[in-house]
Amino acid sequence: MDNGLQVYVLPKPAFRKAYATFATKYGSVDNHFKVAGGEEIRVPDGIAHFLEHKMFEEPEGDIFATFASNGASANAFTSFDQTVYLFSATENIETNLSTLVDFVQRPYFTDENVEKEKGIIGQEINMYADNPDWRVYFGLIEAMYATHPVHIDIAGTIESISTITKETLYTCYNAFYHPSNMLLFVVGGVDPEQVFELIRNNQHGKSYEPQGEITRIFDQEPDEVASKHVESRLAVSIPKMMFGFKEKVDGLSGEAAVRRDLTTKLMLDLLLGSSTPLYQKLYDEDLISDSFGHEFNSSPQYAFSAIGGDTRDPGLLLERIKEEVGHILETGFAEKDFERARKKKIGGYLRMLNSPETIAHEFTRYQFHGGDLFEVLPLYESITLEEVNARLRDHVKWEQLAVSLVVSPE
Repeated sequence: MDNGLQVYVLPKPAFRKAYATFATKYGSVDNHFKVAGGEEIRVPDGIAHFLEHKMFEEPEGDIFATFASNGASANAFTSFDQTVYLFSATENIETNLSTLVDFVQRPYFTDENVEKEKGIIGQEINMYADNPDWRVYFGLIEAMYATHPVHIDIAGTIESISTITKETLYTCYNAFYHPSNMLLFVVGGVDPEQVFELIRNNQHGKSYEPQGEITRIFDQEPDEVASKHVESRLAVSIPKMMFGFKEKVDGLSGEAAVRRDLTTKLMLDLLLGSSTPLYQKLYDEDLISDSFGHEFNSSPQYAFSAIGGDTRDPGLLLERIKEEVGHILETGFAEKDFERARKKKIGGYLRMLNSPETIAHEFTRYQFHGGDLFEVLPLYESITLEEVNARLRDHVKWEQLAVSLVVSPE
């Protein structure tokens, strides 16, 4: 669009349902920034999530009721690096699309509604503090990172949100909710040209001054993990453990970053996926359950794996994994296992293309990282066994290991 907004439509003629996401490249880690021509700004932790909550409030009431009256289900979420507003519907698509774009581009913050929200989000923070799965996951990130804001809970803390004002919300909104920093994606039974015309007319009726580049500022993060081991005590019937490897920052972006992500996820599947001999061995020894899994998170400023689940004996589980992974590091993966794992990943990707929700979220995530969801298939096909074995040796460095535990009180 003329104001910089990117709009993408993926028509699915056989689908009745339409799914739309309106996303800004703005997440919980963006708490220190500078817009070209402006001053350097540092804002309270949790403000991106706070802002997401406040966007649904309008002078005449809650926007959820408007969506519901037009047969749509709406929601939103904030992650480390994006905030996404969304709806799904099988009717009144154009009306709901206009509602989505309009409410996100029409902030309404008052001193009163900001103060009221602090209590609501404070309860949410306390709720997550009592959630063992959340605690073990964020405990791992806190163990890895000392200064990068990725280690701070997405919702912030009770103390940090207490300092948020309507003025700081408007400052962040004006910086990150400019159309040039946003992406609208619509998938389903829609006509692309009709959607483009609707959004062109919608944006033409709004006035936006051109905005310069946003520079995100991060303090220097040490290469090594902040803490080798962290432990929390909550009422759990069986201990929860997550461990992972913190990578040294290399500033990768675009296709190179996407390739690194795909190769790492393929490597982790080969190493600890549910069809591997190691997984079966640990399962047979009653050291893991079907809660055991893995993921890889990255940006130009951070990259880490997170592996784990419920275990009756965290120490023994880690000992077994170190022992078995040590052997694999020496021998590498076998060609037949690599081919099977790669075909599984390709099959999962193709199956994902039947899900409008997943397509929308993955497309946006890849675009914000400088990649393209629809280039994933040829990338998977071009990854080699040598690459995956090299990735294993590059990622699994025991000195970069951190462990997070949640155990029951004594």
